[in-house]
Amino acid sequence: MKATELRSKNTEELHNELIALRREQFSLRMQIATQQLKKVDQVGKVRRNIARLNTVLAEKAK
Repeated sequence: MKATELRSKNTEELHNELIALRREQFSLRMQIATQQLKKVDQVGKVRRNIARLNTVLAEKAK
C-alpha cells in the first residue's frame, strides 16, 4: 500500500482500512503467540501500513 494510493481515498475509506489492518495485526499477534505464523515479517509490514494510514489521516485533518 502506497501513500499516494491512500491520499486518493476519502476519510471514511481510510478509517475502514485502518480497522481492517488493526484486526489483521491482532490476528498476526495471536498467530505468533500460538507459534502458527511462518512469515513473521508480516507483522512489521502491517505496523508500517497502519503508521502510513495514520499519517495520511493526520494530513487530511489539517
